[in-house]
Amino acid sequence: MPTLLRNRLRSLVDSRLFERAIIALIIVNAITLGLETSETAMSAAGPLLIILDRTILAIFVLELLLRFYVRRLAFFRDPWRVFDLAVVGIALLPTTGNLSILRAFRILRVLRLVSVVPSMRRVVTGLMNALPGMGSIALLLGLIFYVFAVMATKLFATQFPDWFGTIGASAYSLFQIMTLESWSMGIVRPVMEEYPYAWAFFVPFIIVSTFAMLNLFIGVIVDGMQSQHLDEAHTERETMINETGHVLSEVRALRSELNELRSELHSPKERR
Repeated sequence: MPTLLRNRLRSLVDSRLFERAIIALIIVNAITLGLETSETAMSAAGPLLIILDRTILAIFVLELLLRFYVRRLAFFRDPWRVFDLAVVGIALLPTTGNLSILRAFRILRVLRLVSVVPSMRRVVTGLMNALPGMGSIALLLGLIFYVFAVMATKLFATQFPDWFGTIGASAYSLFQIMTLESWSMGIVRPVMEEYPYAWAFFVPFIIVSTFAMLNLFIGVIVDGMQSQHLDEAHTERETMINETGHVLSEVRALRSELNELRSELHSPKERR
């Protein structure tokens, strides 16, 4: 009986209808959490929103319990289920007293869409695959920032102590320049009024940091996405080949049985 119940529950939690229902609840929960930030909505339907939020949270807890009952310890081998458990667990923490700040983290339940929508899972997996390459590029970018920050501090600290008085201030100013946020009129042109040849410092920095390094980030992410797509395609091909081989083996077995039946049918005629 327990095995039969577990099999029925497994078919339930693995069904597409169940996944769609969870996705719908996540979306409704995201809307209710957003409405709770509105004083007008809370004054009009505050108790209803709170009841709806707690009801959806209870359904999420029941869902995780069902998945744990079905998968047992295999539940913790799936990183996405561990992610769901952490997100829902944060929502279950008390939100009174010093822990009231945790109420803001309830919106993390919306991130459960990542674990239940396959296309989002593929994107996140691709990003995770790109992290090692992104880390190397981040280290290189940090080295470039340090070199240019030291140079900027030595060159411009005297006239512009607010922007380039220390290495930290120089790094922050260079970060603003890298993002191209008011870099020309806000920083570079005022510096060039005192140092006419300052463009020879800032232009190479923008070319290296903004156009070269950031495009390397994009390239690594695209490569990670492509690798994830190729891995999935390879897995699908292997699954298809295995299924095809299984079907072919069954066809060969049926053909051999038919040949045996034919030989048995023809043998009595030959004897006559």
